[in-house]
Amino acid sequence: MATFISKSPEQTQNLGAEWGRAAKEGWLIGLIGDLGAGKTQLVKGIARGLGITQRVASPTFALVHEYQGGRLTLCHIDLYRLDTPSQIASAGLEDSMNSPQGVTVVEWIDRWFGSEPPGGWSSADASKTVKAPAPFYRHVRIALVGETEREITYEDFSR
Repeated sequence: MATFISKSPEQTQNLGAEWGRAAKEGWLIGLIGDLGAGKTQLVKGIARGLGITQRVASPTFALVHEYQGGRLTLCHIDLYRLDTPSQIASAGLEDSMNSPQGVTVVEWIDRWFGSEPPGGWSSADASKTVKAPAPFYRHVRIALVGETEREITYEDFSR
């Protein structure tokens, strides 16, 4: 598990841009964090790293925004308004998360998986195994440390 301390929205976006430059087809990135923690700032950076120039906004009311025109398509999903996996399935979002095209980033992923990554992937810690809906999954937690400071911890899983 890696930890990054961000002292500003720009640093959070820069971390996302690094991830976007490294991203490959089929990546799923799940974000957990309180309101205002910086989830959308991270997604803005991922879009920038993918070469997407469109304005990125949280899809809280639309549930999904798709951005094209970069190296890969970015599917940005926000589960804040959905409370259970059955509501997610009813909204038709499960397919986007189970076999992502391009890169899929899901805010409030804990509403689908719970607070821990699901079983079926393997992490660097071989004792952890989770259910793999995508070939690569990055599990991200963003915690408020101060007014502008965030602790971003993440762990990568693959099949």
